[in-house]
Amino acid sequence: MNSAKNAKDLVRQAKRLYEAKEYAAAAEKFSAAAEIYELAGDNLSAAEMRNNASVAWVQAGEAQRAYEAALGTPEVFAAANDLRREGLAWGNIGSALDGLKRWEEAAEAYRKAADLLEQVGAKQERVAVLQALSAVQLRLNNPADALIAMNEAVNDQPASLKKSLLKRILRAPFKLLGG
Repeated sequence: MNSAKNAKDLVRQAKRLYEAKEYAAAAEKFSAAAEIYELAGDNLSAAEMRNNASVAWVQAGEAQRAYEAALGTPEVFAAANDLRREGLAWGNIGSALDGLKRWEEAAEAYRKAADLLEQVGAKQERVAVLQALSAVQLRLNNPADALIAMNEAVNDQPASLKKSLLKRILRAPFKLLGG
């Protein structure tokens, strides 16, 4: 019982540090909470904390540490049939790989994330993943794939003037590509 309280205290501290933009310190606290959860046999909470640490490490500019933190977490969520968190975990891995300039692998992770998030109807998270995928596709010199990802992202956004304008802008390149 005491270890669960300690983990929750670490999570609260980590969230405060993250909000204060002290990302490395937040990542350390999330990682410490993950260790406590792992020792208690709570693999889902441990994986969640490792993903939180990954996000904080990316913000701290520590892409390798972010990658290492998130590694293996999609499988934990998959085993629990938690598609949403599995998708988010793949997105975190994609973000870390993007930071490491391993763009082919980042694109693959982002695509897995987008597919899983689509299955569970997590549109807002999927939009963010697809925008990141589009940027990676541009880095890979794949403008057509970048346009496709951005078009998917626009389609998932709620109706607005901005969405209408973006759809019009995206029509021209698709016409040129014969799509």
